[in-house]
Amino acid sequence: MICLGIEGTAHTAGIGIVDDEGKVLANAIKMMGGEAGGIHPREAANHHVVEIPIQIEKALEEAKMSYADIDLIAFSQGPGLGPCLRTAATAARSLSLALNVPIIGVNHCVAHLEIGRKVTGCDDPTLLYASGGNTQVIAYAGGRYRVFGETLDIGIGNMLDKFGRESGLKFPSGPKIEQLASNGGKLIDLPYSVKGMDVAFSGILTAALQLRKKGESLEDLCFSIQETCFSMLVEVTERAMAHVEKEEVLLGGGVVQNKRLQEMVRIMAQERGANMYVPPGKLCIDNGAMIAWTGIIMYRSGVTMNIDDTSIRQRFRTDDVDVTWRE
Repeated sequence: MICLGIEGTAHTAGIGIVDDEGKVLANAIKMMGGEAGGIHPREAANHHVVEIPIQIEKALEEAKMSYADIDLIAFSQGPGLGPCLRTAATAARSLSLALNVPIIGVNHCVAHLEIGRKVTGCDDPTLLYASGGNTQVIAYAGGRYRVFGETLDIGIGNMLDKFGRESGLKFPSGPKIEQLASNGGKLIDLPYSVKGMDVAFSGILTAALQLRKKGESLEDLCFSIQETCFSMLVEVTERAMAHVEKEEVLLGGGVVQNKRLQEMVRIMAQERGANMYVPPGKLCIDNGAMIAWTGIIMYRSGVTMNIDDTSIRQRFRTDDVDVTWRE
């Protein structure tokens, strides 16, 4: 079985082609970016209207395939920005109908976890999922992926982008903040907002912007933001691992490409006698391959959908998914 997956939850138009053994045959990605000010949902949707057909052609060329080789269409059903999700869903429905092949709507967060499990070889991990719009600690229990901790306000990536925008950095700001942080060394006191198993980032953002106006260096603030926020994430991840008795931790989402975050999680895992896993960079960020692979394992487990079932779900929670493909 060959599946073509369409990712379109936010700023990325991604097309992946994956076979039923989990081999990524193509993973074409086009992300908005480069401008200060972040993304506007309608502008992102217009970007997807243009780019999804282009990326489909690129993916087919990369996989050395034609439309006739596609057996299944999968798409990101949610969570995400409404206009972006609708664009991806419309493209998926059109392909499904035109090719007369089945269609599967995929939870974007679960897809990050499943592609990570597949490509790293880990079996039953706790997932630290850190991206622009999402920050969750997830583990499998009782037939679902349960959320053991999450952000109470904004995602970690969103917070970094907001700080970057106010500081004149281009979008996405995370890589530049990581670079600036490597030149900082003064740990500035920022709010450490861990509330039970949950975290909050808006107070850190407000405090950092105020301190910037008072003359604190951008490098030291970037360093301090990373140290504070990543420490919060590591704390709740470790607590979740202890609670569910998992010996593997998997990283997923664009923010986990940050080398300092990886280092902190690795140290925590080693001290627990656990193992840490990180997918390749193109499979950490939003991508179509993770959608395609999750579509395959859902379909093989008996999940089917008709066109009426493919309405987008902007607030599609991770723990709403009935995980039929795992024992």
